[in-house]
Amino acid sequence: MQEIRFHGRGGQGTVVASIVLAKAFFKAGYYVQTFPVFGVERRGAPVEAYLRLDDTKILVRSNVYTPDHVLIQDPKLLESTDVTRGLKPGGWILLNAAEAPDRPEFSGYRVATVDAARIAIENHLGTRTHPMINTAMIGAFARLMKMPPMEIVAEAILREIPVKQDQNMAAARQAYEAVRF
Repeated sequence: MQEIRFHGRGGQGTVVASIVLAKAFFKAGYYVQTFPVFGVERRGAPVEAYLRLDDTKILVRSNVYTPDHVLIQDPKLLESTDVTRGLKPGGWILLNAAEAPDRPEFSGYRVATVDAARIAIENHLGTRTHPMINTAMIGAFARLMKMPPMEIVAEAILREIPVKQDQNMAAARQAYEAVRF
């Protein structure tokens, strides 16, 4: 079983990203679970969402305490949140950033970056001050994991995101190619 924790802020599409990715993995033949955890439910507040996937039925019904990987949609959360909390050694950290920051807490983990904010702005998703980066992060994560296939990710985006579908699929594909390891 693999467990993924998403870190973002209210209004960034963090929960939607976990749902779309879960549906893509399900379509690819995996059993999945996804669920959010909210603190203060307001725009800009820190949000966590979780995704479990396995090739056998998932019987665990608890929060994700020791994720295999984390996605960080807002790099400013690095200053206020322990994003590596419980992260398994050697796990991936996917960060929405132009380049990987030099952070001692990232040692022992594999770090990948994608400038999802730039990609979202280029694809007219959100605004310059509040880009909607979730589909770009999904595309980057699919490349990082080498699954699910990008075609299945695009199908999940079409099914789950009713607005700006072409732009969202383009952002996912662009991020798939742009992720840096």
